[in-house]
Amino acid sequence: MAKAKSPKKPALPLRERAVRAALDLAARQPWGAVTMRDIAGAAKCTLAELYNVFGDRHDILAAYGRQIDCRVMEESAADPDAPERDRLFDVMMARFDVLNEDRAAVVSILKSFCTAPKNALISLPHLGRSMVRMLEAAAIDPNGPRGAVTALGLAGVYLCTLRAWMGDESDDMGKTMAALDRGLERAEKAAEFLNSPKKFA
Repeated sequence: MAKAKSPKKPALPLRERAVRAALDLAARQPWGAVTMRDIAGAAKCTLAELYNVFGDRHDILAAYGRQIDCRVMEESAADPDAPERDRLFDVMMARFDVLNEDRAAVVSILKSFCTAPKNALISLPHLGRSMVRMLEAAAIDPNGPRGAVTALGLAGVYLCTLRAWMGDESDDMGKTMAALDRGLERAEKAAEFLNSPKKFA
């Protein structure tokens, strides 16, 4: 009796294949050397098909960022009664847990920003949107002037913590947690100062 063939898994949509291909390539070589043609080849599509989905590599990174945001929001269950700082700490550490899954690729991408500042600047709007989503995941209102300032402060904390994360290969991410805790503490003190009526006395 012939053995029944197991059903084939459905192919991932091109958008997801391209993001995965880009990350796999970045993990093996500097991100700055990865081209759209390389990504199309790894994603098993034509260059025209890839450009029909993504305008350039920045769009692919933005799509990856949205994937991270969604993962964090799906896996985070913030307690609205807990202190804001604790909620932000848990949400941001969840983000670093997700980043760890593609650590080599993310480090390659971040290093490319150091040698190509223009690429880092292009990514700033996407970073701002991600931080707004992280505030929402932490059950913190991102709207209004206070929300905008909080998102900006969180972006600064995140960027500083990323530097620690890049050099932290420990299983418990102790250096990353310490850097995040310090950053959130500084941001909290700055917010208290800005909200203090005595500062203009």
